[in-house]
Amino acid sequence: MSFLSDPHGCQGWRGEMAGRIQAFDWSVTELGALEHWSSSLCSAVQLLLASPVPLVMLWGRSGYMIYNDAYAEFAGGRHPYLLGRQVELGWPEVADFNRHVLDTCLAGGTLSYCNKELVLLRNGQPEHVWMDLYYSPVAGDDQAPAGVMAIVVETTAHVLSEQRRQEVENAYRAENERVQLALNAGALLGSFVWDIKADRLSGDERFARTFSYPLEQPLDDLSMAVADSRVHPEDLPRIKEQAAYSVKKGVPYNAEYRIRREDGSYLWVMGCGRCEFDDAGQALRFPGVLIDIHERKMAEESLLQLTRNLEQRVAEEVNARVSAEEQLRQAQKLEAIGGMTGGVAHDFNNLLQVIAGNLHLLARHEPDNANVQRRVGAAITAVERGAKLSAQLLAFARRQPLSPEVYNPRRIPDSLSELLQRALGETIDIDVQLPAKPWCIKVDRSQLENALLNLAINARDAMKGEGTIGIRGENMVLDRGFCAGKGISPGDYLCLSVADTGDGMPPEVLKQAFEPFFTTKRDGQGTGLGLSMVFGFVKQ
Repeated sequence: MSFLSDPHGCQGWRGEMAGRIQAFDWSVTELGALEHWSSSLCSAVQLLLASPVPLVMLWGRSGYMIYNDAYAEFAGGRHPYLLGRQVELGWPEVADFNRHVLDTCLAGGTLSYCNKELVLLRNGQPEHVWMDLYYSPVAGDDQAPAGVMAIVVETTAHVLSEQRRQEVENAYRAENERVQLALNAGALLGSFVWDIKADRLSGDERFARTFSYPLEQPLDDLSMAVADSRVHPEDLPRIKEQAAYSVKKGVPYNAEYRIRREDGSYLWVMGCGRCEFDDAGQALRFPGVLIDIHERKMAEESLLQLTRNLEQRVAEEVNARVSAEEQLRQAQKLEAIGGMTGGVAHDFNNLLQVIAGNLHLLARHEPDNANVQRRVGAAITAVERGAKLSAQLLAFARRQPLSPEVYNPRRIPDSLSELLQRALGETIDIDVQLPAKPWCIKVDRSQLENALLNLAINARDAMKGEGTIGIRGENMVLDRGFCAGKGISPGDYLCLSVADTGDGMPPEVLKQAFEPFFTTKRDGQGTGLGLSMVFGFVKQ
């Protein structure tokens, strides 16, 4: 409902919460009866009710709560008790937090929290919940902060999902450690004794068989050279060094190495032993055993490969989830801004129509008064500028009227080249590349060309007036996998892109690039609506 038929804007609201707000006895609060509400309060409530995301407004120093249907669902069992209640009484378990919000925003500040953990009583039981919260002041009729608008996005499911993922990873690590301990026990492959003083090696039948000694070889006189020749060349220096260190320091000997089998393959074994010394402290003999650890080593290698693959999959999944959640947060943010912006633009347009109508009537009543005509003309010019601004805001909010028709992209150079060159200047080169047979598209031609012009002007400013701007067209077929989670239907598309040779945008600027009125230019050099209009047109 417009302000034309309702000077306060407090009637004609739609939805369950609109009915509850209108039926509530506000005269018992500091806000007073509904019919006496200020225009600013009525407008804020109208925007709040039109939003699809949970919004709650805290009005006045006491923070009387007014909220929409989405917030009512979030409130759970406390709805409708919360309506018209002071926020500190409505949510007593977080009263200090909400008092800080009121004090900060009524002083003109803003607050935002990502995955803020709170304990709330929503359905009679305390719940740990996590939320993204955004608080900003709402101006009264005197333009001073009179209330606080809060956007509430619950992220409990995401946080709990991340916690479960971490628990699974921890359980996997613990299981991995248990597997490693279990694999440390191997089968015995024989025993040996190294007579250090005589430098003589002896062993049992299993030991001799493991090193492929000849059957006629005496077990009490096994050649050390034959044993060395059977050890993998990469392992031999290491185990010699470990044996020498064990003899010198008297510490246990534990060495893992590979022994070549008769078929040329290698068997993983572990040699375990310890040097024995005589009464004079001289190294006497070195007994030990040989353990089969081949299955364990193979399992370790398989486990290592599995771990690497799992870590890669987890990393890819986490990155994909983080990217998707960031896109979702950005989309929700722009959706909320778009809803509020569209409502403001719509009401602003109604006001402009009233002003314009009265100005034209005034001009008719005073046709011979030059001063009146001059001032009315200046006022009408300002109204037209305001209408243009309103149209730009409606474009961002995806509420502009479109007239789509079949359009051949090959017409882009003919339609835009001269206009672009005149708008961008001679120091900017324009490179348009389109397929020989581009697919025709159904689009509002004027809005498409306006979007390309906006992007080109932004590119020119980013390059400081010198460089090349490339406009590319490409026929593309998007499959179901590519479109998943992007809000796009699979099928045939024409991809139009605009690129420049500038330095690009830093990440912090890129995050806000499409928000209305955000600009990096100096005052008077840009409205901050160019990219917002392009974003709204593309989405619409």
